[in-house]
Amino acid sequence: MPKKPLTPTLSPQAGRGSRKIGVLLVNLGTPDATDYWSMRRYLKEFLSDPRVIEEPRWKWWPILNLVILTIRPARKGRDYDKIWNRARDESPLKTITRAQAEKLGKKFGKSVLVDWAMRYGNPSMPSRLQAMQQAGCDRILVVPLYPQYAAATTATVADKAFESLKAMRSQPALRMAPPWHDDPVYIAALAGSLKSSLAKLKFKPDVVLASFHGMPEDYVAKGDPYRTQCEETVRLLRKALGMDEQKLRLTFQSRFGVSEWLKPYTDKTVEALAKDGVKNLAIITPGFTADCLETLEEIAMENADIFKAAGGENFAAIPCLNDSTGGMKVIETVVRRELEGWI
Repeated sequence: MPKKPLTPTLSPQAGRGSRKIGVLLVNLGTPDATDYWSMRRYLKEFLSDPRVIEEPRWKWWPILNLVILTIRPARKGRDYDKIWNRARDESPLKTITRAQAEKLGKKFGKSVLVDWAMRYGNPSMPSRLQAMQQAGCDRILVVPLYPQYAAATTATVADKAFESLKAMRSQPALRMAPPWHDDPVYIAALAGSLKSSLAKLKFKPDVVLASFHGMPEDYVAKGDPYRTQCEETVRLLRKALGMDEQKLRLTFQSRFGVSEWLKPYTDKTVEALAKDGVKNLAIITPGFTADCLETLEEIAMENADIFKAAGGENFAAIPCLNDSTGGMKVIETVVRRELEGWI
């Protein structure tokens, strides 16, 4: 299936030769469609990244190309099809990331060009960085949309950004925004969003899970600070909400493969809580800046089914911050801080 043409979100006033400051918001990625070949193309790019899968190439290549890319595209395509934005014919992650970039752009006006990209899939980082450079941006801030740092997310965005500069004769100056796992504005936005969402429910949760994307335990053993930053986010969120460790619990989701991942696992915790008599459960996903497959399908559908099948009754998946007022305040705060000295 041919790739869809990219629609730049750069300001039409930007001209070659003008000196501009650019901000590029980057999220994880999305397939172009839910069919087998679109999914295969996306998964191949994602799972071929040595930051994502830290296995020797000789060992991983046959597993990826002969097994995973034969079976997994159809399965994940069915999952994506459940949440697909049919009005725009795109994934919700693409819809929301675009909205975040457009709203951020309005905050800065013509002084800063704001665009967006996906680390895997389209619009690609190289295409958008090149477009910004051609539009006259001699300084670009790249913002990986991950509140907690991980080599498999934040670092691989930096890898791709600097790799993209290799193709440029006239390179812009580049800054990478750091994670904001303990930023007071971020914690306040999470707390406000959770309070507001819980107040709208017809039930009162017995337990709230803060579910983060998981990673293999050996990645942390090698020095990745991800788990520590997730724990700090939850500690600060508990403090802001006045909840203890039993009321607001930390879990990790989306494990893949046979290796041991960070525990406790979200799905196993959901099942155990229901079997222990918990009837009302809510899950918040603080590590995701935008709702996506992992929140809309894995949490809101798959884990809801697990909870109810094990005896639970009421389940709520709390929306991500997305392009809400609180969510945009977080992104704007990070961007304005990292642009100091440029604007």
